[in-house]
Amino acid sequence: MNEYLTTRELAELLRIKERKVYDLASSGAVPCSRATGKLLFPRDAIQSWIAQNASGTLTSEPASRAKVILGSHDPLLEWAIRESRCGLASYFDSSLDGLKRFASAEGLASGLHVYDSESNCWNRAVIEERFAQQPVVLVAWAKRQRGIIFNPDNQKSMMQLSDLVGTQVIPRQAEAGSQVLLNTLLDKERINTDQVNWLTPARSEVDAVLAVQEGKADATFGLASLATQYNLEFAPVIEEHFDLLVDRKAWFEPCWQSLLAFCRSPAFKQRADELAGYDIDDLLRVRFNGG
Repeated sequence: MNEYLTTRELAELLRIKERKVYDLASSGAVPCSRATGKLLFPRDAIQSWIAQNASGTLTSEPASRAKVILGSHDPLLEWAIRESRCGLASYFDSSLDGLKRFASAEGLASGLHVYDSESNCWNRAVIEERFAQQPVVLVAWAKRQRGIIFNPDNQKSMMQLSDLVGTQVIPRQAEAGSQVLLNTLLDKERINTDQVNWLTPARSEVDAVLAVQEGKADATFGLASLATQYNLEFAPVIEEHFDLLVDRKAWFEPCWQSLLAFCRSPAFKQRADELAGYDIDDLLRVRFNGG
């Protein structure tokens, strides 16, 4: 099954004329992409759009978004949600899982750190592909140092990616931004992944780091801040960009505004300074404005 629908296929699905599909696309009422020079409609986003308009008209209001922040986990973000007492819940289960749930209105924002090797940029490419015509905004959160985390008791020093060959490494699930990035970097350096002893994937960054601390694995590809927190060795590999995709209407919700206000506080700045490998100089700078 193709990931995208053509204009004709969408017209048949909605049982309307193709001319009506063009009208919906030009007005921004239906999610679409023009990346290839012609209109293409992401199947998952279309299914979500149909579900949101299930009342029977194409002009009904979209479903209310849950007051939840989705996507990838970030230690600073999790702390800010808790300390600000903003009323937002969180469901962190990877960058790509967050985007899928965001498209279904399961949250008002989603964190991500997805690297695109073709454009050599972070996050924007995947957002332009999936949400270009939707009322969303992508804002910067933090730049984070990511690299190889290993136990200081390990007899082998792991200062570069090639040192992972022949070792036991805890990966993340395939939908995690860190795993997408690691696979890309290994391929770029022409490192045969079959020569790495991959263990069972960890569902969170913390679980991966704990496995290394407890001697269940030799290394993982994680954040400098977590390596410092758990007294592990860290070899920096790359500085990644962690951004937030936010529904534009939800931006003005009291809970979101409460979180933003806390992010301007001295306490927030102090906490960011305490985390190893963090740079928040671009905090909340707009990186993409959809719709």
